[in-house]
Amino acid sequence: MKIILNTYCVIILFLITSYAQNDVFKFEEEKHLSNIKMLTEEGENAEAYLSFDEQKLIFQSTTGDLECDQIFTMNIDGTEKRLVSTEKGRTTCAYFLPGDDRIVYASTHLEMDDCPPPPDRSKGYVWKLYNSFDIFSASANGSDLIRLTSSDGYDAEATVSPKGDKIVFTSTRDGDPELYVMDIDGSNQKRLTFEMGYDGGAFFSLDGKKIVFRSSRPKTEEELDDYEDLAKNGMFRPSILEIYVMNADGTDIKQITNFGKASFAPFFHPDGKRIIFSSNVNSKKGRNFDIYIININGTGLEQITFNETFDGFPVFTSDGKQLVFCSNRFNKKKGDTNVFIADWID
Repeated sequence: MKIILNTYCVIILFLITSYAQNDVFKFEEEKHLSNIKMLTEEGENAEAYLSFDEQKLIFQSTTGDLECDQIFTMNIDGTEKRLVSTEKGRTTCAYFLPGDDRIVYASTHLEMDDCPPPPDRSKGYVWKLYNSFDIFSASANGSDLIRLTSSDGYDAEATVSPKGDKIVFTSTRDGDPELYVMDIDGSNQKRLTFEMGYDGGAFFSLDGKKIVFRSSRPKTEEELDDYEDLAKNGMFRPSILEIYVMNADGTDIKQITNFGKASFAPFFHPDGKRIIFSSNVNSKKGRNFDIYIININGTGLEQITFNETFDGFPVFTSDGKQLVFCSNRFNKKKGDTNVFIADWID
């Protein structure tokens, strides 16, 4: 009996230890996440998006000797990391194209090999929308680079419809950062949004019928003056961003959040009824970003992550069973952001 009891205790201890090891990157309150795994270990890694077969991720990274972001791919388990951009200029916002044999991303390399200068911080915390950004497609190994946009102004933030027929992106070609859509080969470029303010970070729903995006909508005279002053120099202040949803053709735009804070990186849950996103809505100083989920009608807000620094860029697998996200949690070096994957518990 004693031997049986000891064996039972060993088994229980093994199970507890295994569970603890699997959730070493988890905070106690994160009831929707389990088996969290860190896929990168150093550098500033962000915007990790799934291939169509969901066996790979493509992401931007400043790591090693790189001075600004370049595009990398890796397997879903974090193995076989590979540089796939030109290693020139600055890159951003990469995505796989249908079939996973080609990718799309934005780059400034046509203007200069070096990284473009950082934004003017005398204006506070602002984002720079570099006019030198254009969108390119390339083979999955980085070869056969093809330019998809050539307008005067910023063209970036491209993501691809799960249906595999359209790319949505942000452009300043008409003077204001608006959302546009184009075919996979870059043809049939069409403007979708028309209201003053930055529109960006857009994603299609799983069925390709809707688009979710982040937006600033300056209203007061002070907000409008600040927005226009920054826009003259290709900048904008992302301190207030709300989440919006519209049909894929740009009709029926609806505001989902109204926090007066910075909410970004929205992504549809596969059920099409919920949106997961990052926000500093509960941060007193505005510096702590966590992941939240909300119903598409703006109800049922729920906090998902409880890290004290940054969690963002959440992306579901198509079956809703796993969540990819980026975080500062448990980093080796202050300021590092890594890519994580977790099992999702609904």
